[in-house]
Amino acid sequence: MRMRVLIITAVAGLAGLASAAPTAVPPSTVVVKDAKGVSYTGDATAGEKTFKQCAICHSSKLGENKIGPSLFGIVGRVAGTASAYNYSAANKKSGITWTEQALFDYLENPRAKMPGTKMAYVGLRKAQDRANLIAYLKTLRPPPAAAKPK
Repeated sequence: MRMRVLIITAVAGLAGLASAAPTAVPPSTVVVKDAKGVSYTGDATAGEKTFKQCAICHSSKLGENKIGPSLFGIVGRVAGTASAYNYSAANKKSGITWTEQALFDYLENPRAKMPGTKMAYVGLRKAQDRANLIAYLKTLRPPPAAAKPK
């Protein structure tokens, strides 16, 4: 009888683990290179801490603009296209798609990379901080669509 109770308890415990929903978005992997060709791998957890500097002007929530536009979904987005934000002409006309590498280059010195931008931030000089930030920004996206049963 004791053996049955142990097995039932163990199976019930495993069933509970299987049904538990994930509590966090898994970290994104980002690998970018500086002008000298040195590679940096970003860490989303460290990047979330760096984002606190950005949060003064930017939101991580979809559609929530502040002084700057929402950064939700920034990775892969065309510059100057977040809804309900009044971008500078320089940003709208830049033709930039915010790839990981484009963000890495831009965030070092935004005003030098895009003269005429409204972004007053002087930039993140440390390459590893930029890579980490981009890894975090990459997590700011809708969850993947659920797979449809066949």
